[in-house]
This record gives sequence, C-alpha cells and structure tokens, in this order.
Amino acid sequence: MTGFLDGERITLREMEERDWIDVHSYASQPSVCQYQPWGPNTEEESQIFVRQVLSDAISNPRSRFVFAVIENNLLIGAGELNIRSLTNREGEIGYIVHPDYWGKGYATEVATLLINFGFDTLSLHRIFATCDPRNVGSSKVLGKVGMTQEGRMRENMLLEEGWRDSILYSVLDSEWRKKGE
Repeated sequence: MTGFLDGERITLREMEERDWIDVHSYASQPSVCQYQPWGPNTEEESQIFVRQVLSDAISNPRSRFVFAVIENNLLIGAGELNIRSLTNREGEIGYIVHPDYWGKGYATEVATLLINFGFDTLSLHRIFATCDPRNVGSSKVLGKVGMTQEGRMRENMLLEEGWRDSILYSVLDSEWRKKGE
C-alpha cells in the first residue's frame, strides 16, 4: 500500500471495495466517458473495475496504482499511474473527475500529485499521458501541469463511433525538478 497523497484541497487514497458506488456515480454518465473506450458503466461494470483495481494493487511487482480522489470526505474522481516500462522507468497517468467538480482545478491537482508520486516514490524517468484531441479540458490540464505536447498518434484508439487520434504529452524527471525550483 502507498498510503495517502495529500494535496492542497484533495487527498488521493488507495481504492476500497465500497468505492464502486461513488465510482459509478460518475462512470455511468455519458459526458464523463465520451472520449473513452469504456462506458457509460453499468453497476456491474463499476464493481468489476474496482475489483480489478484491488487485484492489481496486490500484484508483485506492482505496476498499477489507482487512487480515489477525496475532497471533504467525498470521492469525486480517480487518478491512476501505470508503470509502462520498468527498464525505461516510464509511467503513464490518467485522471477522471465527477462532472460536478469540472473546471475547478481538481484534475490539475490530481495530475500534479500523480506526477510527484511517479518521480519521487517510484523513481520514474518519464511520465506521459494521452487525451482525445476533442477533450480540450484535459489538454489544458496536461499543459498546465508542465507536460510537453509531443505529437499526435493517429487512430490509435477504437471507440464505439470508430477510430480516434490521441494527443501525447510527457514530462521528464529533470524537467519536473527544474519546474519546482
């Protein structure tokens, strides 16, 4: 277990089985998953997601870290860091926030905590993220946290309506440390 990651307004904590109910409150909404290859979730799909997160948390070596985003004792989203290469010390972050909390800086705070965790705790060298080109909010978050837009991956994800591109962002440990100086 990694414990808690504390931000200014939020805390990231390991997911718990009972979290599926709060996860479902946002994962069942079409607006939340419009740019994702999953959803809107049924209750069963939200339960399966949380069970898989709990199973991945006890893997050895562990490569997936999924956190509940807690604000004022309420679960308002999730943040995830996946180690994509142990050899190259590379990770990928992702985040999701309940629409009631959109536009208030929560995703930026989640992304910052995940990047700090990746570099400080997991000793990663490079962290990347991708987003749908239509997801302007997520693009702004990735730029705001100091990630560099590297380019566009063409038709790399299959959604219900067809193939979509992804914008690739990244930050290196050395860049992140300079930013904090």
